[in-house]
Amino acid sequence: MRILLTNDDGVTSRGLLAAKKALDSVGTVSVIAPDSNRSAVGRGITIHRPLTVVEHTLRDGSTAYATDGTPVDCVRFGALGLLGEPPDLIVAGINYGVNLGDDITYSGTVAAAFEGIVLGIPAVAVSQQSTEAGTHFRRQSGYDFEPAAGFLPGLVSLIGERGLPPRTILNVNVPPPPVTGVSVVRLGRRIYRDRLELESDEQGRRRYHIYGDDPSYHEEPDTDFHAIAESRIAVTPVHLDLTSGAGLDEVGAWPLGPGP
Repeated sequence: MRILLTNDDGVTSRGLLAAKKALDSVGTVSVIAPDSNRSAVGRGITIHRPLTVVEHTLRDGSTAYATDGTPVDCVRFGALGLLGEPPDLIVAGINYGVNLGDDITYSGTVAAAFEGIVLGIPAVAVSQQSTEAGTHFRRQSGYDFEPAAGFLPGLVSLIGERGLPPRTILNVNVPPPPVTGVSVVRLGRRIYRDRLELESDEQGRRRYHIYGDDPSYHEEPDTDFHAIAESRIAVTPVHLDLTSGAGLDEVGAWPLGPGP
């Protein structure tokens, strides 16, 4: 199995290296990753300038490729033949911090996996919770990537045997040890607590912080938040069909008519 490994934390990430070592046992792993942190860039792509790619030696001595593009750009590089044959599977991660609920729409890690849907390549996004960060998504200390790295080979082997549902990725979030089990669950819902804070720079220009207190989440059963709170690995099948069936029915009944 040819596996393309990428992330949004950058090519020097310890999580990326942990994933690489874990996946070496189940396939041929190629690494194409951003040259620095690209967290929260979502499905951004680079279209107004050429991209650079340089070789980078990982701490296990293997060669990776670093680009000044986004995580989605990295996947495109792999699919378009930068390293030869396109991959059989895309793995994005292991991310610093969980990507749960509504957060996945911001995540560069999940965006890289979503590109697999566009390209027709199975894909998985994998994120590891910190012992200190809770369900917050910002980088914190206290990371042990062993739980996510230990789970990955078995999951990838199953995908190789059974495939994934059409146009569906898996979003995987792993708690710190001890892990009590695995749950296949739906996405939960965040409660964001952002606020506007004004400060001035040396030139007197107004500068704003707009992301403030740590977010919370709705307490609901059978969600990724609930699984992580119970120290269980949360596996969520996610697709990109954003069309609202109820909206089609409701708006379709509007007397829209032709324009004036």
